[in-house]
Amino acid sequence: MKIELGHLKLEDYQELRKAMEEAYAGIGGDYWPHEAIARLLDLFPEGQLCVKVNGKVVASALSLIIDYEEFGDRHTFRDVTGNYSFNTHDPEGDVLYGIEVFVHPEYRGMRLARRLYDARKELCENLNLRAIMAGGRIPNYEKYAERMTPREYIEQVHLKNIYDPTLTFQLSNGFHVKKLLRNYLARDTQSLGYATLLEWNNIYYEEKPKLINRPRSVVRVGLVQWQMRLFKDREALMDQVEFFVDAISAYKADFILFPEFFNAPLMAEYNNLDEPKAIREVSRHTDWIRQRFLELAVSYNINIIAGSMPLVEHERLYNVSFLLRRDGTWDQSRKIHPTPDEISIWGMSGWDRVPVFDTDCGRIGILICYDSEFPELARICAEQNMHILFVPFLTDTQSAYMRVRLCSQARAVENECYVAIAGSVGNLPQVHNMDVQYGQSAIFTPADFAFPTNSIKAEATPNTEMTIIADLDMDLLKELHEIGSVTNLKDRRKDLYEIVLKAPLADSDLEAERRREELAQIVSDQDEADEQAAVDAAEALKAASHED
Repeated sequence: MKIELGHLKLEDYQELRKAMEEAYAGIGGDYWPHEAIARLLDLFPEGQLCVKVNGKVVASALSLIIDYEEFGDRHTFRDVTGNYSFNTHDPEGDVLYGIEVFVHPEYRGMRLARRLYDARKELCENLNLRAIMAGGRIPNYEKYAERMTPREYIEQVHLKNIYDPTLTFQLSNGFHVKKLLRNYLARDTQSLGYATLLEWNNIYYEEKPKLINRPRSVVRVGLVQWQMRLFKDREALMDQVEFFVDAISAYKADFILFPEFFNAPLMAEYNNLDEPKAIREVSRHTDWIRQRFLELAVSYNINIIAGSMPLVEHERLYNVSFLLRRDGTWDQSRKIHPTPDEISIWGMSGWDRVPVFDTDCGRIGILICYDSEFPELARICAEQNMHILFVPFLTDTQSAYMRVRLCSQARAVENECYVAIAGSVGNLPQVHNMDVQYGQSAIFTPADFAFPTNSIKAEATPNTEMTIIADLDMDLLKELHEIGSVTNLKDRRKDLYEIVLKAPLADSDLEAERRREELAQIVSDQDEADEQAAVDAAEALKAASHED
C-alpha cells in the first residue's frame, strides 16, 4: 500500500466524486460538481488537498482564503462560499476557511483526515494566515436532540461523555468551538441544521510581516560569571565590564547578563563607615554606572541586564537592576523581597512593582536573586507574555545558591519560559559583609521533548570566572504553549484560584509607610527601654533583699 498526500488536480475529479458520494451516503450521496472543483483549482490550487492510496483519491480537504471581518461569527455555508461560486476567495484575507473534509468509508481508521488537517495547518503557517476556521457538522446530534440542546451536546462531546465522529476529531486536532451556528447547512439533516464554528489559531502569525527588524525566532544570550576582585576606582570596574561586553557581543549575542551587586568591590573604599552608610555611599556611583552601561549597549549593539546595584530614592535604599537596550532606551526593575540580612544589616526596602519589558527579541522579566524563590512573581510576568526571565544573583554558600538554582528551574517549567541566572564567584575579604561568593551561572529551559532532557541549556563551571553563550528558540516556546506534553499555563484552574497584583504604592503612600515604620520602631525601642528598666528594678530589689 502506498499513501500520498498532495495537491488535488482536475484530472482527479472522477475519483474525487466517487469517494465523496460514498462519504456522504447518509445525506444523499452529495458531491461537488466538476465546474465547482475547476473553479476552486483556478482560484486557489494550493488550498485543495487530497490523499491517494495506491494512486486513487480516497480523501480530500478543500479551502478558501477569506477576509473574516466581512462575514463575522454569524454566517452560513452559503454566505462564506458566495452561494457556491467561491467569489469570496480573497488572496489578501487573513483566514483559511475549510469548506470540505471527507474520507472514503473504506479507508477510515487510517488517520488520513489527520494528515489533511496537519497539511492545512502547515499551509496556514506558510501563508501567514491568522487562523483556520470552519463550520463543523455534529452528525450524531440527531440521536440526542430530544434529550439535550445543541450547546449541551457540544459540552458532553467536549467532556468525552458522547462521541461525535466529526466534532470529537476536530477537538482532538487542536480546534476549539468558538460559537454555535444555526441553519449553517440546511441539507445536513443529521446535525439538524446546526454546526460548530471551529477555530485553530496560527501561533506564528505576524500581523504585518517585516522585511527587516523582524522579531527573532532564535535569541542568543550571554552570561558573565563575575570574579570578585578589588578595583582602584569605578573606571577600572567598568573597564572590566567592557571587556566582557566586547567578548560576548563579538559572538552576535542579543543579551548579556551580569550578576547581582557586581560592583560590590567599590565598597572597599568605605570600610571606615558602618555597613548601612557604606552601601549608601556606593549608591552614589549608580547613575554614572548606568549611563556607562547604556553607552556600551549602543556602541556594542547588545541589550544589557546590568546585574544589580544599590540605589537610594526618597531616603530609601533599593536593589536595582537596569535593562539597557541597544536602541538607547532603558528601564529598571528592583528587588521586591530583600533578604533578612539586607534588611537587618543595610536597611534595604522592597519594591512594589513586577514589570515585564519589551525588547527587540521579545518580552523579558528581571527578578533579582531572592525574588526568584517566590513563584507568584514569575507567574505575574508569564501572564504578561514573558519569554525570558533574567535572574542576577549573589550567594555566599552552596545551599544559598541551590535555593536560587532550583527555584529558577521550577520557574522555567511552570511558566514555560527560559530562565538565565548569573552570579559572582571568589571573595572580597577587604569588604565588610561581602566575604565570599559561590556561584554557577546557567540557562534553564522548560521540560519537554523539544528541550534538553535535564532542562539545562548551558551552565558554567562552578566558582570559575567565565562566560557562557547559548541560543534560545522562541518558536519552541510557542509550540510548547499550544501543543506541549503538558500545558501548564493553559491548564491553570482560573475558576478556582488566581494571582492578583495589587496597585503599587504612590510616593505619598511610601512616605506615609516610612513614617509608620519609624513610629513603630520608636514604640518598639521605648518598649525595650521600659522592659530593661523593669528588669533593672527587679535586679536592684533582689540585691537589696539579699543584703538585708
